[in-house]
Amino acid sequence: MFNFVRTIHLYMSSILFEIKNSVAVITLNRPEKFNSFNSEMALLFQKILDDCASDKNIRCIYLTGNGKAFTAGQDLSELTQENPPSFDKILSEYYNPIVARIRNIEKPIVCAVNGVAAGAGANIALCCDVVVTSSSASFIQAFSKIGLIPDSGGTFILPRLIGFQKASAIMMLGDKISAAEAEKMGMVYKIFPDEIFAEESIKIAITLSQMPTKGLALTKEALNRSFNNSFEEQLKTEDELQFEAAHTSDYSEGVKAFLEKRAPIFRGE
Repeated sequence: MFNFVRTIHLYMSSILFEIKNSVAVITLNRPEKFNSFNSEMALLFQKILDDCASDKNIRCIYLTGNGKAFTAGQDLSELTQENPPSFDKILSEYYNPIVARIRNIEKPIVCAVNGVAAGAGANIALCCDVVVTSSSASFIQAFSKIGLIPDSGGTFILPRLIGFQKASAIMMLGDKISAAEAEKMGMVYKIFPDEIFAEESIKIAITLSQMPTKGLALTKEALNRSFNNSFEEQLKTEDELQFEAAHTSDYSEGVKAFLEKRAPIFRGE
């Protein structure tokens, strides 16, 4: 069992932030609105991600939601108010920067989907590095229900996770995908029963935070580059990034610990 040294920082009521050892725990916290995003919450989330990226004491990020939902995506009530934000503003200033930060942060991000993940919320979850769910969680590409197209990187990520045909059907039909179905088709890494979900999912983040996180960041970069590289280009990418990984102190510590038959102590350097 892990012993946590806990420091809690409340940025605002819409998002909770705390540090458990070297894991940043981000909890979406508008349960009365199924943790849907308004403009203020979206900008706050970007700031928190930036803070996590720059804090050397944080080595892994854990993202989850409070209540019955992970997040229902955009708060549609904001769009019916006087002078609502335009769709190009919502995407260019709110959601696209969020998913770009998630993919580009040089730290592993575990998304613990505790309930329904709908619309942009589903696609924010799926672009994280390790996605786990509670047994009662579900995913919905809800855009087609109101005449919109999937956004927040969904048309890029989902076909690469589950294949073109499955992704096309799920996006057009707007089917509700259970956690079990999501795991079966390769959308998520693992499912945990609801009663142990919080404990087991945070263990994954703790484990990652104690690993050679510089090497994990380079792995993430290699995966990001693979989206656009040819096979030959990807081989060159692996060569370049492996050279960098082999010159980290974590690599030296890993080899030394192996030879000395002891557990390594990695620092992410």
